[in-house]
Amino acid sequence: MFGKLIHLTVDALLISALLAGIKRNTGITPSLDVVPNKDLRALLSSYLEAGEYAFDFTVVFLSRSRYFRRQR
Repeated sequence: MFGKLIHLTVDALLISALLAGIKRNTGITPSLDVVPNKDLRALLSSYLEAGEYAFDFTVVFLSRSRYFRRQR
């Protein structure tokens, strides 16, 4: 039970990080204006911010690794 909860949490964070990457590269982001419930909209906003944080953390971590290099 606990392992499945961790698995679902990691999956949700990966999806949120994917959406953050899409936002950074294309500017396309989910429209939260169509969500009628204010509390759910705030929860989704926090969820997307967690993906932004995970994406930023991964970029910094990989940029400091000797196994990855930045191509310009």
